[in-house]
Amino acid sequence: MSPLEAAAILAAGLAAGTINTIVGSGSLITFPTLLAFGFSPLHANVSNTVGLVPGSISGAIGYRRELAGQGDRAVRLGIVSGAGGLTGGVLLLAFPGAFEAVVPVLIGVALVLVAIGPRLSETLAEHRHAESHRSWQLGLMFFATAIYGGYFGAGMGIIMIALLTIFVPDDLQRLNGLKNVLAGLINGVAAILFILVAPVHWDVALLIAAGSIVGGQVGARVGRRLPAPALRLAIIAVGILAEAKLLLA
Repeated sequence: MSPLEAAAILAAGLAAGTINTIVGSGSLITFPTLLAFGFSPLHANVSNTVGLVPGSISGAIGYRRELAGQGDRAVRLGIVSGAGGLTGGVLLLAFPGAFEAVVPVLIGVALVLVAIGPRLSETLAEHRHAESHRSWQLGLMFFATAIYGGYFGAGMGIIMIALLTIFVPDDLQRLNGLKNVLAGLINGVAAILFILVAPVHWDVALLIAAGSIVGGQVGARVGRRLPAPALRLAIIAVGILAEAKLLLA
């Protein structure tokens, strides 16, 4: 690896860590970067997942104030998220490339849900309660999202924010903090599997990790200062760019 390639991967990790903490879809920066430097899709995917885990942890730490009082949510959704992340990791190793066709559809649906989230949330308010995070519907949808996250994960954060906005009656910033914890868990479980049995390129993973740790802190500083409407617009804007990148690739 040349110094220029190393610098580019480090910068991609920083950008991905920042975007993942605020919105999600950071893999759409790091993954194509690795492909451009000649790594196979499978090697790029597993190395990228391992490298982004520290960034997710960094972003979650940056949102620690918003996480206060969300322990029960984090544990309940964390269990299904961890199981889904492990399932997705196994599917990646068994069937690389299987999700490529549905990724744009998933992100597109999530963007619509984020956009209409406030209105949909008001409509569902009379059917929701403080324990809505315990519902089997949310658990099932999070499990499916986590499978996708363990498999590839680009746009996973957007999907998770959409689900949390619909099902959980709480401030968007607090839900974003919870999203960061769950994303870190999903990627972390998949990363452990990849470290044990998959071809991880450690030079690449460590460069992405270094960049994403810094990016996680930058993203938390920026994201926590955004009003809810601005954060929602940021999520939609990044999601549209991700959708365009996927469709035009």
